[in-house]
Amino acid sequence: MGKYIIAGNWKMNKLPSETYDYIKEVEKATMGAECEVVCCTPYVCLSEAVRAAKGTHIKIGAENLHFKDSGAYTGEVSADMLCDLGVDYVIIGHSERREYFAETDETVNAKTIKALEKGLIPIVCVGESLEQRQAGITMDFIAIQIKKAFAGISAEDAKKVVIAYEPIWAIGTGKTATADQAEEVCKGIREILAGLYCEKCAKEFTIQYGGSMNDQNAAELLAKPNIDGGLIGGASLVAAKFAPIVAAAK
Repeated sequence: MGKYIIAGNWKMNKLPSETYDYIKEVEKATMGAECEVVCCTPYVCLSEAVRAAKGTHIKIGAENLHFKDSGAYTGEVSADMLCDLGVDYVIIGHSERREYFAETDETVNAKTIKALEKGLIPIVCVGESLEQRQAGITMDFIAIQIKKAFAGISAEDAKKVVIAYEPIWAIGTGKTATADQAEEVCKGIREILAGLYCEKCAKEFTIQYGGSMNDQNAAELLAKPNIDGGLIGGASLVAAKFAPIVAAAK
């Protein structure tokens, strides 16, 4: 299956003045990791994060980008700006971006294409609401998200994209999909990708689970065959909680 990647999503947490020391703390706590370790930080923390991660096993990601190279887009950040800083990954289409900042399937697609064009690794987020799960349309909804996100993207480029399945009802709520529920959806995502591209291609994708993954449940979730890592929110803000998740990804 895909490469194991554990990525921390700091969201709007931590200050630039805290970043260097915290990245060094994560580096020490995750030494010997058997997976890719990524810290996705707020824009203002990226410079310090890249500086701290230089020469280490830690990779740095941003939490968003714009799909244009430059222009009159006040408050936005381009892929070129991220590349110039030395960023490797970028989160695209997180449910919080979709809910609070009018992110759409179309902008997710445009941003994914731009990230790939510039050599960034996109982490594309998909997931259903509680209402959609209760209505039994989880996979129908996620299939639309994936098909739109990958529109116009070749198989060769598509395999560079990381997909993060994050059930909206489990983000920051303390609720977690059971390991079987998470596996069922991640397997379904791989089947959708096989239909879009091919069976062999689908096996090469990294599919993460997010949504309150923590040091207590990570091992059970990551033991599932179609879960290749995690996009970690709250637990990524404390090295002692983040490290066990990394250790479980083998």
